[in-house]
Amino acid sequence: MASKVYYANFRATNRENLPKKLARLVKTAGMLENIDFDGKFTAIKIHFGEPGNLSYLRPNYSKVIIDLIKEAGGRPFLTDCNTLYVGRRKNALDHIDAAYENGYNPFATGCHVIIADGLKGTDETLVPIEGEYVKEAKIGRAVMDADIVISMSHFKGHESTGFGGALKNLGMGCGSRAGKMEMHSAGKPRVSERKCIGCGACTRICAHSAITITDKKASIDHSKCVGCGRCIGVCPKDAIKPANDESNDILNCKIAEYAMAVIKDRPNFHISLVMDVSPNCDCHSENDMPIVPDVGMFCSFDPVALDLACADAVNRQPVIAGSVLSELPHEHGDHFIDNHPETNWMSCVDHAEKLGIGQKAYELIEI
Repeated sequence: MASKVYYANFRATNRENLPKKLARLVKTAGMLENIDFDGKFTAIKIHFGEPGNLSYLRPNYSKVIIDLIKEAGGRPFLTDCNTLYVGRRKNALDHIDAAYENGYNPFATGCHVIIADGLKGTDETLVPIEGEYVKEAKIGRAVMDADIVISMSHFKGHESTGFGGALKNLGMGCGSRAGKMEMHSAGKPRVSERKCIGCGACTRICAHSAITITDKKASIDHSKCVGCGRCIGVCPKDAIKPANDESNDILNCKIAEYAMAVIKDRPNFHISLVMDVSPNCDCHSENDMPIVPDVGMFCSFDPVALDLACADAVNRQPVIAGSVLSELPHEHGDHFIDNHPETNWMSCVDHAEKLGIGQKAYELIEI
């Protein structure tokens, strides 16, 4: 039986604006009817947007979901995990500042922001899974402490995975810094001697005595290193870098396995807004113009079907003149692969279906 994916376009009237339409969409999809929110801690996983990037989801949309959950007796909080790369969201203090700057604050949304993997990205829960590539996912602790998980995704292109939707928002987004390193890397972290000041923070946190300081510079013994990534989180100068050498297909498969770790054995629901479809991730501190016109709002209990429905909808759209995609060859019949030819987004969707997270067969129900 095909999974149900609910859809609403972005048309609005003086009787129903877009926030009201989003509320009607998720109610019609059965979010409130099928999930008991009463007294439950509810993690709303969202990307707060790297400051300087203006294509992230407006906080007005998250407030719609927050208000519905609170009316149902739930205790929602907005959450994300720290980034692996250097930027404005690499630790909890800067991350919260960035979220507030982009409008995600308790006064605008009606709930608190919690950075799920703590101050330096090392507060994680180890979740055993039977994955092909991952046996123990490293998930931000606050996400795993929640009773319910709701994902809200800005559906857009991505330079490594093809696109970013529900599965990437859950898998990569909920991974701690060590989890993100595991997904991105086949190898071990390395030290930039130019940036290293020999402070010893990395040696103190390493549980395997893999890091030594010589002549005020750290070095990592890869025969001892287990790739946990904690040294990356504590380095005050961002001198320790992940390998970033995993193939895109395996990266996508690891994302699916991490998504499974996040949602298994507890209620979950997923919302994707296909708007401002930028060519790259919202982790960039800039956004290029959209590659296709805005499509609409989608939601489902099945993140696999949701991602495929959104991808199909984007691929039915014309390319916007003047966008980066309009300047590229259209050789693959797929906007995301034409945008980033080295990617294969189906590897994530296929692997997620294989894991039993959901199915690719979907019925699109327009409200």
